[in-house]
Amino acid sequence: MLAALGILGFVKPPEGFQPPGTEIFETPCLIGHGDMCFNRTSFLMILAGLIVIVLFVLAFRKPKLVPTGLQNLLESIVDFVRNGIVMEVMGPAGLPWVPFLTAMFFFIFVNNIFEILPGVNFPPTSRMAIPLMLAILVWFLFNIAGIRAQGFGKYLKSNLFPPGVPAALYVLVTPIEFVSTFLVRPITLSVRLAANMIAGHLILTIFFLGTVYLAWKPTTIPWAIPAFALTIFLVGFEVLVSILQAYIFTILTAVYIGLAINPEH
Repeated sequence: MLAALGILGFVKPPEGFQPPGTEIFETPCLIGHGDMCFNRTSFLMILAGLIVIVLFVLAFRKPKLVPTGLQNLLESIVDFVRNGIVMEVMGPAGLPWVPFLTAMFFFIFVNNIFEILPGVNFPPTSRMAIPLMLAILVWFLFNIAGIRAQGFGKYLKSNLFPPGVPAALYVLVTPIEFVSTFLVRPITLSVRLAANMIAGHLILTIFFLGTVYLAWKPTTIPWAIPAFALTIFLVGFEVLVSILQAYIFTILTAVYIGLAINPEH
């Protein structure tokens, strides 16, 4: 293949391309400084929340019996969360959590999809603080829900001393259950979301900058064309990743809450 390209007069891209690093995740302060810094990430996070609120208000302010347009779209999302997540994972006991889980799914998705929007091109969820904040919120909610449903003592017992385990093994099982339930869950929730969005943002940035770099000189334009085609494919792939990561975060939240309120499941 390389020999054929050489015969056609194509040459390899010139040396010297510097791929982006962690600086693409740094956003300067818009207002304030230091710990009181309000930066672009903060603005996009608030904008995502406002978009979710405005869309749902517009869709259901005057609901129609036969939904159309925006109402039909958002009702489809609500039905997906209700039937595809809550009923499958939590059962009828989880129906009161449908509004919260729907809002979480949509909020995470909007933050994720900022990655491919022209003029934005940055997912706030690639900054660890936002996934961690959401994971801590989930941690408080599933623990509070479990305590309310079972009582404090029974909740701790069901998590730290699972039934059917020989008493002698609790010396090993209880510390493991404590770490996995109360420490690892928020960490894995936040790291999974942040890591995927960091990787996606970094890959897209490299390919877009690389395409521009290759198109800068006439001799490397033939290399820029397949690079651009691959970049378009990666944009579509990142849309799928944005949806998938919002879904995974939401369904794991439902699992944790479901286990807290229904320990026998």
